[in-house]
Amino acid sequence: MRSNSITKGLERAPHRALLYGTGFPESGMDLPKVGIASSFTDLIPGHVGMRDFERAIEKGVHTGGGYAFLFGIPGICDGIAMGHAGMKYSLPSRELIADMVETIASAHALDGLVLLTNCDKITPGMLMAAARLNIPAIIVTAGPMLSGRYKMRKLSLVRDTFEAVGKCQQGLISQEEVAALEIEACPGEGSCQGLYTANTMACITEALGMSLPGSATSLAVSAKSKRIAFESGRRVVTLIREGVTPSQIMTPAAFENAIRVDMALGGSTNTVLHIPAVASEAEVEIPLDLFDQISKDTPHISNLRPGGEYFMEDLDYAGGVPAVLKRLGTKLKESLTVAGCSITEIAEKAQIFDGEIIRPLDNPYHPEGGIAVLTGNLAPDGAIVKQSAVNEKAMRFTGRARVFDSEELAMKAIMDKDIAEGSVVIIRYEGPKGGPGMREMLSPTAALVGMGMADTVALITDGRFSGGTRGPCIGHTSPEAMEGGPIALVKDGDRITIDIPERKLVLEIDESTMAERRRKWAPPKGKVQKGYLKRYAQMVTSANTGAIFQK
Repeated sequence: MRSNSITKGLERAPHRALLYGTGFPESGMDLPKVGIASSFTDLIPGHVGMRDFERAIEKGVHTGGGYAFLFGIPGICDGIAMGHAGMKYSLPSRELIADMVETIASAHALDGLVLLTNCDKITPGMLMAAARLNIPAIIVTAGPMLSGRYKMRKLSLVRDTFEAVGKCQQGLISQEEVAALEIEACPGEGSCQGLYTANTMACITEALGMSLPGSATSLAVSAKSKRIAFESGRRVVTLIREGVTPSQIMTPAAFENAIRVDMALGGSTNTVLHIPAVASEAEVEIPLDLFDQISKDTPHISNLRPGGEYFMEDLDYAGGVPAVLKRLGTKLKESLTVAGCSITEIAEKAQIFDGEIIRPLDNPYHPEGGIAVLTGNLAPDGAIVKQSAVNEKAMRFTGRARVFDSEELAMKAIMDKDIAEGSVVIIRYEGPKGGPGMREMLSPTAALVGMGMADTVALITDGRFSGGTRGPCIGHTSPEAMEGGPIALVKDGDRITIDIPERKLVLEIDESTMAERRRKWAPPKGKVQKGYLKRYAQMVTSANTGAIFQK
């Protein structure tokens, strides 16, 4: 075992003494030593209940014949960080989380890991660490939140708070109703109720084979989730003894299965950042166009919020990710899972309890998957749209540019009702380098939806979007403005065409004009000149590569 390097031999007497100082028993010295990396925090609804999960995992580890060591990993709530400078830290925290798990697990020579997570950047950060370390590991996602209730209407965070701001600004609802919604939208612990980034990444983790069946959709408040946590702790000891590592699970086939489940569900566009980042640590290449290829071959079969009306609790009751796998059937590739069986075996055993929540492939909500990759002279290296959340009449959109060099400036114009129908709002210098940190743009997109302009105003950014975004909103535009990408050259009044079915994003100016603007362009001074964000901006790569650090 790896831990022998700190427990065996005369020269390790000081090491053993320090372990004994923690209360570690002599009888545990020969047991597999399992780290429980917990992202518990009082700051995030999806994480406040993790103390119970920690106990369940610890009991599972000890039942399985191992010894558990708990250590902490920080987390950011994207919803709380949204719309201000705090969001600059969200995506960069992914790299910090991966580095911290690697650091603790390596410094203490742990034999295996159970990675307790739930929300947006924390789950991919932990997956990246598991792939990088390549020691036996299981991910436990702590589960989604129950829907809220107001006047017997089911509520979710994004539609009933973020979008409510725009509705109130437009005079469609009162401030008193907004106050009621904000009290009722989040009734307790768990990740936000729709297929936003946290829950999308949980589903991807299960489809990838790195968490036990049922983990992604089991509600945070359920006993089922605690049982899965227990079994994950017990199971990781078996993985250690059998020598099963993430490299045996996170194979090219497994990543393709995960992307296919993502497309079938209509998940968050942030997966186009996170899956390549995890794959890079696993030494698997995931080109951007693979998402588009799989999307074209995968019907969208479950219509969850934000684009649809179902909630994560509905998906769970309908059979969860195993039922989605069953629907995909022969489209899946054989791959191993931490459960000890293959992904196809899980699919075969699954049951589908609601054929409307999880439709058959020949009766989908949309004939293609949730995400489309657009290219053109405005995005030579690609851009991303959640096509399953775009109204059919907005799938082709032509309008005049309104250009803003920050999210704040765009948000002010939106709230001042200074955006006309037919506009294409450009928010630039918000990419990985330019932000820095590639902020999500949920506040402006949700405000536009709430003001009734979901289909009449488009938005293009080199930043990114929350999984809760809907409408013709194009993100990840690459190269980003800070690197001199074409988005940096757009001017107010320029005509822009978005054609999602044809996968085109076109700035309709001639090449000579583009060349003249490029000649005059110079990069602005970075927005942050100290601390981690300055270092991040110097090290991060483009969105089309997953915004990973340079290697």
